[in-house]
Amino acid sequence: MLVAIISDTHLPRGSRTLPPACTARLRSADLILHAGDFSALTVVEELCAFGPRMLAVHGNVDEPAVRLQLPEVIEIELDGSVVAMIHDAGPAPGRLRRLRAMFPDADAVVFGHSHIPLHETDADGFQIFNPGSPTERRRSPDHTMGLAHIKRGSISFELVVL
Repeated sequence: MLVAIISDTHLPRGSRTLPPACTARLRSADLILHAGDFSALTVVEELCAFGPRMLAVHGNVDEPAVRLQLPEVIEIELDGSVVAMIHDAGPAPGRLRRLRAMFPDADAVVFGHSHIPLHETDADGFQIFNPGSPTERRRSPDHTMGLAHIKRGSISFELVVL
């Protein structure tokens, strides 16, 4: 299973759009995960129209209509792996340990908010992954997104520079 992962799209804003390399990966995935901060409900609807099923959580800047439609947290089993998703994973110190405690049944947690890509794994193989942002890089050098390859209980993450 190929999962395309994005977060913090903050659309619409001026002439900003998702990069073509991002949309191509979204359209070719088996599933899309969006870790919040769409901004507008129209963006949720546009991404749902790409074809693959999309699972998403709301973020802190999402308009009320988005917040009403999307949950704050998701936990889902995908081909034998349990993946949780939340927008804001809190401060960097202790994040891996904190997310492990919040989602004890998860094999991995996807999150956003900081716009800074991150992939960490603890000694037991529990992973956290932030795909960064395909549209608003802030302090990161590049616009990014993520891919997850999930097969029979194994999950591996890949950061994609756009």
